[in-house]
Amino acid sequence: MKQRVILIASVVIGLVAALLTRQYLNAKDREVERKLQELTRGYTKILVLVVQRDLPAGSVLGREDIGALPMIESAVRGHVIKADEVNVNMVLNRRLIRPLQKGSPVSWSDIEGGDPVSRGLSDDVQKRMRAISIGVGGTAAVSGMVRPSDHVDVIGTFTFPSASKPGEMEMVTLTIMQDVLVLATGQETAKTLFASGNRGAGGYSAVTLEVTPREAEMLVFAEQARGRLVLTLRNRADVYYEKDLPRVDFARIQEEISTLNAFRQETLLRKRGGE
Repeated sequence: MKQRVILIASVVIGLVAALLTRQYLNAKDREVERKLQELTRGYTKILVLVVQRDLPAGSVLGREDIGALPMIESAVRGHVIKADEVNVNMVLNRRLIRPLQKGSPVSWSDIEGGDPVSRGLSDDVQKRMRAISIGVGGTAAVSGMVRPSDHVDVIGTFTFPSASKPGEMEMVTLTIMQDVLVLATGQETAKTLFASGNRGAGGYSAVTLEVTPREAEMLVFAEQARGRLVLTLRNRADVYYEKDLPRVDFARIQEEISTLNAFRQETLLRKRGGE
């Protein structure tokens, strides 16, 4: 009888020990799995849309222009477009508002009209950039034909104290910024125009631009200085930057008008002298 009790007790103790061991091993397995997830969380890969070749701003995306590439999710910038059939169909035949190099991920902020399901202008502003509105419309905005997603130069005319004639004022015109993206004209953005099918010409008195923080300060000062701001419209694929543009006053116009006309005739219009 005593031996039977000892045998039963041994079996029970063995079962309890096995159960405790199993629980301990399960807990260890869960801990290892949790640590593994923590280690791999920052290296999760997703398929994103990329361009297959260098594309200038204004390019209309075709199926041959885009592909898919696995990338680490934490390494790609916000609003990147995931490579699924729904997103591919939403970007096809849409226009780029920025140039993209071969292999670059495509973001909704690179596409004219942006994300169809996104709301708010802030989603269209690139990181480290700012949106700022300036009071420009009508003839100052190329007769109101500047549209969202266009690129413009900003020119200002100001009255300053003369540097050469103390006590007198002089009018000066200068290019403040070149190749600036237009985010909105009035209340219309590329997103709202895309959704409505409207062409977006005319009917606004303010234009919203995408600028750096320092450029924003210059534009605010230019408006506070009561300068007149004018936009000149660029071809979307034109990324040319003119260096060392001079300030223009009446004296400079007198000095350079002949040179500028000769340059236009001989270089831009490809005419020979005397023709």
